[in-house]
Amino acid sequence: MRNATLWLDEEGQAIQAHGGCLLQYRDQWYWYGEDKDADNLIGCGQGDQTPFRGFSCYRSPDLVHWHRMGFALAAEDVQEKEGVPPDVVGERPKVVRDPVTGRFVMWFHLDNRAYTLARAGVAVSDCPEGPFRLAAVRHPNRKDVRDMTLFQDPEGGTWLIHSGDWNKTLYIARLDDRLTDVTGLYAKAFVDQEREAPAALYWKGTYYLLTSGCTGWEPNTLLYGQSRELLCGWKLVADPCEGPGCRRTFGGQGAHLFVAGNRPYLLLDHWNPGRLRLSGYSILPVLVNNGVLTVPWRDEWSGLEPSPLP
Repeated sequence: MRNATLWLDEEGQAIQAHGGCLLQYRDQWYWYGEDKDADNLIGCGQGDQTPFRGFSCYRSPDLVHWHRMGFALAAEDVQEKEGVPPDVVGERPKVVRDPVTGRFVMWFHLDNRAYTLARAGVAVSDCPEGPFRLAAVRHPNRKDVRDMTLFQDPEGGTWLIHSGDWNKTLYIARLDDRLTDVTGLYAKAFVDQEREAPAALYWKGTYYLLTSGCTGWEPNTLLYGQSRELLCGWKLVADPCEGPGCRRTFGGQGAHLFVAGNRPYLLLDHWNPGRLRLSGYSILPVLVNNGVLTVPWRDEWSGLEPSPLP
């Protein structure tokens, strides 16, 4: 699979899993994301969009060959619910498994086409492929929510990390035991830095956050921050990308960090603003050496690279 291009599933259809995440459950990988398989809507206030169709789910044994499982959460299961506008926008679905109940919990950015609602949708399912049921629409900690991710900390707890204050600030908020609401414990990071598209990693005693600038569909410079503590001490460090096009994140934007085969990887979206249904993807290795994080370019994604030495 060539990076920075449109990827196809086993049926030869374009994979529709934009702004999404990867989750391993048992011996399978699940890829969730926005289904943009529709013509663009024009003049929606914040740039071209597609009608909200729902969030797709794909399954793979090897992170290369993907089978479409259908909609994990379909548009009709979101529309006409309390707190959901008629011109609903759903973005950035992130799914984790509750280690206590075994349920799968999805959080996502729920908005209207003017991007003035800025809430989080929460959905649950007993199966990784869904169907998910919308359980709540929230302003967690009474904050606006736009780009977001979920992070299960090996040191404890599951956390919602989201852009707030009209993208001025990143918030890190602890979820409750059911993973469907916040506890009230939260902290700010990168205040007034205007960072979005957060992706989180804990690696050998250090937390890392990869974020993009706020330039709409246009690629910009990926930056990473690091801290020894999740709730404090964050500092922006540098652009981790190495290779052609590195200063503009290889023409992409970060979607999700995941660990497979004892190595972290970064999933990128390559947005096609004029025809969002044709947007592509990359998966790139993430290297961490003496606390310095780098993302080297690879032309191809053919599966897991050999694990680095301890």
